[in-house]
Order: sequence, then C-alpha cells, then structure tokens
Amino acid sequence: MPSLPSSSYLIPILLLLGSNVFMTFAWYGHLKYKHAPLLTVILVSWGIAFFEYLLMVPANRMGSSVYSVVQLKTIQEIITLVVFAGFSAWYLGQPLKWNHYAAFVLIVGAAFLMFYDGPAPAH
Repeated sequence: MPSLPSSSYLIPILLLLGSNVFMTFAWYGHLKYKHAPLLTVILVSWGIAFFEYLLMVPANRMGSSVYSVVQLKTIQEIITLVVFAGFSAWYLGQPLKWNHYAAFVLIVGAAFLMFYDGPAPAH
C-alpha cells in the first residue's frame, strides 16, 4: 500500500492552492464588476494579492527544499489552471468547453514529463 506524502511535500501544495485562489480573485474577480472604477479595482486587487503573497512566498520557500524550482513552478501552473477552471465556471459563469479540457490534458502530460526521471539504469 503506498504511503501518503509527508507534510514537507504536501504543505507547499496546499499553500500554493490557497495563494492561487486569492490571486485568481485579484486578477479576474473584478470582471464581474465592470462598472466599478478602474482605480478602485486596482486597489482592491492589490489588497487581495497581499494575502496571496502571504501564502505564495512560504510555499515557494518550503517547496524548494523538496521540489526542484522547475517542479515547483509546474505544480503552481497546474494548480492555477485547476483553480481558474473552477473560478471561470462557478464565479464568472463561463464553463469550459471540450477544447479547454483537451488543452488541459496536454498541459498535464507536459507536467508529467517535468517529474519523469526515466527508467532506472540497468545494473
């Protein structure tokens, strides 16, 4: 039976997930309020981004001790896509189409390659 990942691997991912929720709202939440003044939207977005940074910086600091920087960035990008897909459908009312899902599958395939070390050398 496979063991669960240790907290040193899991905590950075959970922090990245939380930070991406904040950042998605900071970057795209205002699209639901297009009547709001641009300066107001920018200031609110900065305020939301502050909380994103409170999670993202520790996630990267902790994550870099167990993942390569390339792997960490790949994890972050996959999380960003998952969070944005849900946000787009749930908050903005713009569900994904088949081609979005197909593109996402290709991106996940690319992410797999980031973590693949190849077969073990023969002895």
